[in-house]
Amino acid sequence: MAAPENTQTNERVDARLEAVVLQRVLDHHPARITVDELARELIGAGDDFAARDGIERALDELTRSGLLHPVADGFVAPTRPAVRIGELLGSLT
Repeated sequence: MAAPENTQTNERVDARLEAVVLQRVLDHHPARITVDELARELIGAGDDFAARDGIERALDELTRSGLLHPVADGFVAPTRPAVRIGELLGSLT
């Protein structure tokens, strides 16, 4: 049985968060941003474990996909392919 169209699946929610995280990292490029700064920008200063966990899962998936460099010393940076995708998509809007 198919889910109703207005019901968000976990996969859709995760994909949307990955897109938001990647866009935010690209917005800061070429400057690097820390995971903590990224979390504060996206969820505020509160201690929302579920939201923070979602951001960390998005970072992990984007890293596995080759769009972010592995998080080192708490910093996040896009890979060259991610930057190029951002340039192409930005020029289309």
